[in-house]
Amino acid sequence: MLKIIFSSEDILRTRVAPAADPLWELVLSLHLLQGRGRDPLSTTWRRGVARGLRTDTGAERYRLLLALNPPRGYFPDFLTPSASRDGFEAGLEAVRGTPLGRLRRDLTVLAGETPLPPSAGALARGEPEVLQDLTDTMARYQELAVTPYWARVQAAVEADRSRRARAMLDGGAEGLLASLKPAMRWADGVLEVLDYPDTRELHLDGRGLLLVPSFFCSRTPVALLDPSLPPVLVYPVDRLGGLTPEAGGGRESDAAQREALAALLGRTRAAVLQVADEGCTTGEMARRLHISAAAASQHTTVLRNAGLLVSQRDRNTVLHTLTPLGRAVLDA
Repeated sequence: MLKIIFSSEDILRTRVAPAADPLWELVLSLHLLQGRGRDPLSTTWRRGVARGLRTDTGAERYRLLLALNPPRGYFPDFLTPSASRDGFEAGLEAVRGTPLGRLRRDLTVLAGETPLPPSAGALARGEPEVLQDLTDTMARYQELAVTPYWARVQAAVEADRSRRARAMLDGGAEGLLASLKPAMRWADGVLEVLDYPDTRELHLDGRGLLLVPSFFCSRTPVALLDPSLPPVLVYPVDRLGGLTPEAGGGRESDAAQREALAALLGRTRAAVLQVADEGCTTGEMARRLHISAAAASQHTTVLRNAGLLVSQRDRNTVLHTLTPLGRAVLDA
């Protein structure tokens, strides 16, 4: 179990990341790829990505990247720098600029748990060409495994952010922390990550905590090992079907989407789309638009099937938020 110890100042400084973090998603997708889970939402994705890696003309290039990211246990902190919140390229630049001491420290810890290829030695020495090759491989992998699903990643993360925002409005920062159950438990200034693989404590010491909702985080929340780094806790969001075969597109899914979009014509559904812009429940939507709850549910179903809304159940309510496509339609 991981216990994160908060002071009153830490509670006030706790916040949720503004968007999906590209390097966290890349790294955690590598863990999901190599894992043995039987999640039906990821099986087809895993097979497709594995096939793409095998048929890549430079398949050997992935050996180091995969070794750095075993499916379980420790992986290097330097692969997920805070700079990646400013974008994928900014994150890769930060990886290339990792201080030599951190490279050696992280890789020493990893080597104690996981066999590493010979190129890891050059990486530990900070050789620029190896760091460049590593980030080039990360970019190539991102294009193959993550970019085709990025709109779904953003939609799922945004839906979770709306849920956390409502928890914050209803209960303040402590309400936000309490909303992270059942994977985590908040009580008396301590956030417990219940299924964490190690037993340790993280004292925030007035720095607060950045909560990072993640699409590819498969089950257990993840924290950085080095307590001197800015405290981060990455936690899984509902993938909302984002790794089903339809997520990759194709003629059948395109035709289905065109058919669903054709059903959107009408003033009421346009109003439903507008109301969902900031996130709202079925009941709130019905009250604002002066329609029945049944009608609101019917309209949101059509919008969801067209890929414009995502819906997430929280106890007795269903929260609806826009997908990136839905926001683009609304802004058009």
